[in-house]
Amino acid sequence: MCSSTAVNIPLDVPASNQEEYLRNYHRATHGSGRLMLFAGDQKVEHMNDDFYGTGIPSEDGDPEHLFRIASQGKIGLFATHLGLIARYGMEYRSVPYLVKLNGKTNLVGSEFRDPVSPQWHPVEQVMEFKKSSGLSILGVGYSLYPGSTFEADMLREAAQVVYQAHRNGLLTILWIYPRGRSVRNEQDPHLIAGAAGLGASLGTDFVKVNPPFLPGISSAEALKEAVQAAGKAKVLCAGGSATDPHLFLSTLYAQIHISGAGGNATGRNIHQKPLDDAIRMCNAIYAITVEDASLEEALSLLTVEK
Repeated sequence: MCSSTAVNIPLDVPASNQEEYLRNYHRATHGSGRLMLFAGDQKVEHMNDDFYGTGIPSEDGDPEHLFRIASQGKIGLFATHLGLIARYGMEYRSVPYLVKLNGKTNLVGSEFRDPVSPQWHPVEQVMEFKKSSGLSILGVGYSLYPGSTFEADMLREAAQVVYQAHRNGLLTILWIYPRGRSVRNEQDPHLIAGAAGLGASLGTDFVKVNPPFLPGISSAEALKEAVQAAGKAKVLCAGGSATDPHLFLSTLYAQIHISGAGGNATGRNIHQKPLDDAIRMCNAIYAITVEDASLEEALSLLTVEK
């Protein structure tokens, strides 16, 4: 396992909640300083496109599939919306949750309007729900789209989310995707580094970005600029569409050991599998991210014992 690192407690966490913040941080990262985020917010973002169709097991159509994976696989946090947590959380109390505070569907394309994703719940409602439900809610998350004509509103909301969450000892993750009609190349490493720096400026603990692409240079090398720009905020790369497990784990290993990423945020590459395979994939990703396993050790976890 990675050696435990000292946690940098932001100054917007009051002294009365610093122990709570530390408990949440250590539980989410298991003392490694890295986060394995199981992303389950696509029920909103991509609607049923990611959960039903060719090559996707039928069980993925049921929202409870996500909760079964999160409760049986090794993860740091399970990110999803409060409505789903309220419906299924009573049967999955051991899961460490991150409440996604906003979301939008994919029905309105960028050719019609720049992306905008207003906040659904204030942090105080999350704290009320945490107290009344008794669930292990360790943090909150928010998506924003710099480059959109609506960026000012989302920036203001994101800043308030981070501040209010820290005041209550919660962790924060910002999903930051430069997007809109003014953005010509969403995979530009320099632009993605700007997004990571924006996350740092908003004070988030973790910033989730898309992996960069630049012809002639590996994605892991290109991501270094974003990791540097994020400073004390930890960079998480989006997992993207489901791909070959060996390729996915190889890419993840490079992001952590070449780029210096602070973890991963994976959805489709986990949940678009039957339960047993999804759990094994979770454990392999966790092994690389949190336990500092080699690529070969992680790949061996995918093998079915006979």
